[in-house]
Amino acid sequence: MNNDNELNYQKDKIVSYFRESEKNREKFKIGSEFEHFIVNKETLETISYYGDKGVESTLKELLSKGWEGKYEENHLMGLTKNGSNITLEPGAQIELSTRPCKNIEEIENEYLNFLDDVIPILDAKNQLIIALGYHPQSKIKEIPFIPKNRYKYMSEYFKTRGKLAHNMMKGTASLQVTVDYKDEEDYIKKFRVANTLSPIISYMFDNAPFFEGDIWDKNILRVHIWNNCDDDRSMLVPNSLDKVFGYEDYANYILNAPPIFIKRNNEFEFTKDKLFKELYYPDDFSREELEHVMTMYFPDVRTKNFIEIRMADSLPYPLNIAAIALWKGLLYDEENLNYLYEKFSFLTNDKVKDIKKDIIEMGKDAIIGNQSLISICKEIIYIAEKGLEDKESKYLLPLKEFLYNEITLSLQIKNNLHLGKKLALEKCILNNILLRK
Repeated sequence: MNNDNELNYQKDKIVSYFRESEKNREKFKIGSEFEHFIVNKETLETISYYGDKGVESTLKELLSKGWEGKYEENHLMGLTKNGSNITLEPGAQIELSTRPCKNIEEIENEYLNFLDDVIPILDAKNQLIIALGYHPQSKIKEIPFIPKNRYKYMSEYFKTRGKLAHNMMKGTASLQVTVDYKDEEDYIKKFRVANTLSPIISYMFDNAPFFEGDIWDKNILRVHIWNNCDDDRSMLVPNSLDKVFGYEDYANYILNAPPIFIKRNNEFEFTKDKLFKELYYPDDFSREELEHVMTMYFPDVRTKNFIEIRMADSLPYPLNIAAIALWKGLLYDEENLNYLYEKFSFLTNDKVKDIKKDIIEMGKDAIIGNQSLISICKEIIYIAEKGLEDKESKYLLPLKEFLYNEITLSLQIKNNLHLGKKLALEKCILNNILLRK
């Protein structure tokens, strides 16, 4: 497709998809994706997908607990149960995606039910499930890819891209939150606020104290990795903070970047450097195939039939639930949304990029506008608390404890390394959750 009429038709189809995804405010829900590493209890080295005690064997044991399997070429790749899904990231990081929920308590219960199912299996194998933004011990070359075609194509493509692209695929883990939008005006505000807050959120939930087994002596490691991954599909969406950025602008972003591969009739087709506008024939693409393409772009904030916010590191319970509550309080309260939209209206793509660099180097001493980073973090918690009902504002307490002591989980772990790495990581080891309950 080349001429203007065809490009406009492509764009209109994507815009229509966004409009069809709008929801009434009363129907707003929030979704979450929790990514974790599975490691050897004694050495903290990775547990790969393969072997008698590999991650696939853990998935197989979960089948006896009511989970249903999803397979690719006879390999068990995922599970589903009551609307929740377990999937695997490229280095066998295990991910729980909850169904969209109205209340945070529902998400919390689904997450704890998942841990109740998986932890006894791992305990029996002398393995830990651990929440960190980057692997605590194993180097990237020591972590094999799982046997999934999607990741085979991505691995091949990323060989020619950023120097840390494979570190992103196999070495990182995150917490992702999804929110609904009412209409394009609501989308514009939420997309902008989520993007302008992205470096701040990265700092508040910094939980990556190690890189390739050694101490990372700066801050927000995952941001540094994404900065060196792939300019076509990571960091901020180009120009998204330099103007009013709506449905059509995001459609242009998708059409003018390469999707790496597309899915047609349940088969993957490796498309290399071809732009999506060269591949997209709207009348021949199903909604599912279009949505697959949208998952092949990895900006800080991603648009599908919801807005996906991707900047928090993988976090231990209950700090991970606090992160979900934070976004609900900020974005689902209209007064808070409008306030933040105006407060950060001065930020551009370049300014946010510079803020990320400052936070990597300076941490809490970075300045945004005329405020210190730490004062903005405290203000954001206060605002979020106002936007939540009393029964949900309690979920912010673990976050308040960290930020009012002006420390992140990553810094706390580094401060405790004199105890040894495993003891320093105690809060991040989720096997302990069953003992706390």
